[in-house]
Amino acid sequence: MAVVYCALDTAELDSAARLAGKLDGAVGGLKLGLEFFSACGPEGVARMAAAGLPIFLDLKLHDIPNTVAKAVRALLPLKPAILTVHAAGGPAMLRAAAEAAKEAGEHAPRVVGVTVLTSLDDGDLKRMGWAGGAAASVETLAEVAREAGLDGIVCSPRETAAMRARHGDDFFLVVPGIRPDWAAAGDQKRVTTPAEAAAAGADVLVIGRPITAADDPAAAAARIADELQP
Repeated sequence: MAVVYCALDTAELDSAARLAGKLDGAVGGLKLGLEFFSACGPEGVARMAAAGLPIFLDLKLHDIPNTVAKAVRALLPLKPAILTVHAAGGPAMLRAAAEAAKEAGEHAPRVVGVTVLTSLDDGDLKRMGWAGGAAASVETLAEVAREAGLDGIVCSPRETAAMRARHGDDFFLVVPGIRPDWAAAGDQKRVTTPAEAAAAGADVLVIGRPITAADDPAAAAARIADELQP
C-alpha cells in the first residue's frame, strides 16, 4: 500500500513543527524541501525528525560527482529515509550519490532520482530541447538511474504505471503531483488522484497543499487515507 508523505513547504520551523504534531499518526512521513532546508538547515531537519515521523529530504542534488557525494555524506547524520538527486546529473553523479549513501549502513537512505518535474509538460520540455516529451524523458532517466544503482525515481502519476510495469516491484517509485478530486491543481500539470496513483504502483505519494492548506490538516490526511483503502 502506498505511503503518504506530507510536503511541508515552509520556511517557518515552528509552524512546520506544529503541523507535524497535528499529522502524527495521520501520514507516513514528512517531506522537507529546499525552502525548509534553506531557512532552517540541518538543525531544523533534526528537530522535525525528533517528532518521530520518517523524513524525506528533497534537495534534488545536482552537481559534479565529487560534490554530490560529499553532500550526501554531509546529510547522512540526519538519517533521512529518502534523499533525492537529479537524474539528469548523469551516470557518474548518480553512482557517486548511491555509493556515498551506502556508507550509512543500516541507516542508509533510499536515493531516488528526480526525472521530470511535475510542473513541466510536453510543451515546456520541447521548448527546453527535450523533443521526446515527458514520457520518453522519464523512461530514459529512469534507465540511467537504475543502471547507476539508485533505489528508484521520482516521477509524475502519469508515468507511474509504465515505470512499475517496466522496472518491477523492487524499483522504488516516489510520486508527487497528487491532487484529490476535492483539491485545486495549483501549479502542478501532470496530476492524478491519490487512489489512481496508488493503483498505478506508487510506493510513496507526496502530498502538500491539499493537507497543509486545509482548515483541518489531520482531517484532510484522514480523508486521503480513506481514499487509499482497497
